[in-house]
Amino acid sequence: MSLINELDSLGEKLKESLAQAGTLPELEELRIAYMGRKGFLAGLMAKLKDLSAEERPAFGQKANEVKESLTALLDGRLRELKALHEDAGLASFDPSLPGRLPWQGSLHAVTLVTREICAIYERLGYDVVTGPEVETDFYNFEALNFPHDHPARDMQDTLFVGDKIVMRTHTSPVEVRTMLARKKPPVAIVSPGKVFRRDYDITHSPMFHQIEGLLVDENMSLCDLRGTLAYMCRSLFGQTVNVRFRPSFFPFTEPSAEVDISCIMCNGIGHIKGEPCRVCKATGWLEILGCGMTDPNVFAYSGFSRESNGFAFGLGVERVAMLKYGIGDLRLFFENDMRFLQQFA
Repeated sequence: MSLINELDSLGEKLKESLAQAGTLPELEELRIAYMGRKGFLAGLMAKLKDLSAEERPAFGQKANEVKESLTALLDGRLRELKALHEDAGLASFDPSLPGRLPWQGSLHAVTLVTREICAIYERLGYDVVTGPEVETDFYNFEALNFPHDHPARDMQDTLFVGDKIVMRTHTSPVEVRTMLARKKPPVAIVSPGKVFRRDYDITHSPMFHQIEGLLVDENMSLCDLRGTLAYMCRSLFGQTVNVRFRPSFFPFTEPSAEVDISCIMCNGIGHIKGEPCRVCKATGWLEILGCGMTDPNVFAYSGFSRESNGFAFGLGVERVAMLKYGIGDLRLFFENDMRFLQQFA
């Protein structure tokens, strides 16, 4: 049989095979068998070099015609199979079934934790208040007892937008604004919101969220502060969490303390299956917030008597969310990766 006759026979052979192909995978196998790099057509084309110079033009023309014919046969069968598939789907369709709603989004992890913390304090009788994100030096630093040479006032830490105008570095200014507005105790507030610093790495962001708390009333003590914060920590992380206070320093509280909770990954043991815990660095403790008894100077700046009595605390929401949900990189909160966000739906 001549090569041209072999080319002609490919079309008839493909027609017979297509009649037996009832699925898309079977059709794809036929396409590869006839049109693939090692298929029947390619095999015949490889024999072109064996033909004489006079035979090659006719063979080449015929090969192109056969290729177009085979392609048309395969495309036609593909349309038939798709139509059959659609008909089968329509035959089994039940219009009475509820439709599939598109994903409508969900609350962000930071929002979820913020609401949870605020709800804890609302149960204790605290009000949730907010304040401006662009603050004056007075509210952000001076009224909170920051010395004029305090490092936090430097350009390296604070984002200045004008002379004595800053992007607030904490939500503590809301404490001063609230006391100036209410003029006398009792005051019990928590203030969630965005704050801004000149930082950016896996544990710091130039914009993040804080919740500040303030309670001013009669006979407040460190015992009240400890009980309040222990209640919050155990509400967030479970009743078995241990809480400890470590002496520290903040300009707006005296005495001041850092608060740690027992590591939620190793249960405060410091190791997991004999290996040092990477989350708490084998210490068994995790720092979670800062707090203290409100400094008399802050009361004086806020229009309260210096003999007023109260405490304040502040925590980073992202820090709590990272511990609560086991997130290792702070930047995930702000990258808008749908795979990350959908986990909190």
